[in-house]
Amino acid sequence: MWKVIIADDEKLICRLVQALVDWSALDMSLEATAENGLEALEMIEKHDPDILITDIRMPGCNGLDLIKQAREIKPDLEIVIISGYAHFEYARTAMTYGVENYILKPIKQEELIETLQKIKIRLEERKQEIDVIQNFIRSQNDLNRLREGLIKDVLSKNKNLSVKNLHDTYHFMVSDGYYQTFILKIDCDREKVDASSFVVIQEKARELFETEIAPYCEDCILGFLDHTGYGILNYMPENKDDVRRQIHEFLKQLEGNKHLLGTVDFTLGLGSVEEKPEMLLDSMEKAEMAAAERLLEGCGRLLENVPPSSGIQKQNLMDKYVKAAEHSIEVLDVEGVFLADENLQNAIMEVVDIRGREVLELVLMAGRFFLLRTGIEDAEQIQSSFDAQCMQCGTIAGLFAELKKLQQKTILDKMEKQESESSRPIRIAKQYIMQNFDRNITLEEVCEYVGFSAAYFSAMFKKECGEGFAKYLMRVRMEEAKNLLRETNMPVAEICEKVGYNDRKHFTHTFHKMTGVNPAEYRKLYG
Repeated sequence: MWKVIIADDEKLICRLVQALVDWSALDMSLEATAENGLEALEMIEKHDPDILITDIRMPGCNGLDLIKQAREIKPDLEIVIISGYAHFEYARTAMTYGVENYILKPIKQEELIETLQKIKIRLEERKQEIDVIQNFIRSQNDLNRLREGLIKDVLSKNKNLSVKNLHDTYHFMVSDGYYQTFILKIDCDREKVDASSFVVIQEKARELFETEIAPYCEDCILGFLDHTGYGILNYMPENKDDVRRQIHEFLKQLEGNKHLLGTVDFTLGLGSVEEKPEMLLDSMEKAEMAAAERLLEGCGRLLENVPPSSGIQKQNLMDKYVKAAEHSIEVLDVEGVFLADENLQNAIMEVVDIRGREVLELVLMAGRFFLLRTGIEDAEQIQSSFDAQCMQCGTIAGLFAELKKLQQKTILDKMEKQESESSRPIRIAKQYIMQNFDRNITLEEVCEYVGFSAAYFSAMFKKECGEGFAKYLMRVRMEEAKNLLRETNMPVAEICEKVGYNDRKHFTHTFHKMTGVNPAEYRKLYG
């Protein structure tokens, strides 16, 4: 139902307007009435009405101010002015705020209902227009998802890519001619380029794609998965040179807008030109391999050549890396792992005609080996994040920097966890001592409580605390004795028992040894 608010400083007018209309018959509901403009504004914010019926003059905030501020809150609010002849100039001013409806006093039922019926028609027409637009947007979004599903299926090696399937399944309206793919690599630090920034980059890329490339194609798609753009083109043979030129222009325009888009680098890997849609898989594979060559050729380029493999024995390099890094990983030696990384990088760069795709694969393998050997939790999730960041690296140095970042964080996290786990029994033992130092507790008793052998616990306790169990217990007792001597009038003999000593002479001797004075002297000095 359409929601209505009435504002008039005369209660009788409010009641009259309310009584003159069968609101439900007009598919309307009266949400609230207000006696002044300020109250009316509060009601508008609270109820979000579709229609406001207001007097042109009211105390506090007059009708004109109310109309102006109400429009700021809800620009499409329908407003009906109630005005006397003497206030007609006010009504004319209100018209400049977009108010189309006014009723002269005394209010006539027929005129009020007729005005509300006209407003209802406008509201319904406006709603229909909005529904049409929203349905169109939804249908376009659904269509875009269907079409971009072709990209996902090409990447997943779905071979059912006949002309009929392209038409029926993906709404990709191809004609006889050529098929080609490209990959737009957007290299960036994913921690510095957030999701909202990447949306802006996507929108700019789509805009340039539509203006620079689409006019030369029979049909084309640009979709994004993670931080990479994938394009599929279908064009007539006579447009082949034009398409290539426009692809280059597309990349040139993106590079020209880099200063507006953040710290990013663009590279475009161009796939092979094919005559059958089934060959889109091969075209995309070549586009991926071409894009990987930016690691050696540099970013900001259109790369379309796919050089053959260098013949590098990746497993041999990995075997050497594993041998060099394994011990350092085991003992959590960051510098040793970094040295193994540097040796791997140097060995890679010494390979004649090394390919970008080969370098990327070796670094990903090194990352997988490292996570496997450290045996950390959430290794699969960390690996996925590492792989994704490596895919956004445009240089070999950047790849190895990501590998080192992964290794350093993982090793430090594992060291911190190990330290926390090893110190936990000590914390428990200290707590037990604090709760029981007033009686004759022993090392064996504490060891049994924390679940360790006496020999192992003693060594661990001394390592963590810098002193043995007996000295720590004595210091805890003496600190408590000093507190009691300072803050109470308790006799020394009672304090002796209170801190776990049965022999006062032994207590006094120990206290003097630690403080340089006997208990009575300490109380005189500090009590």
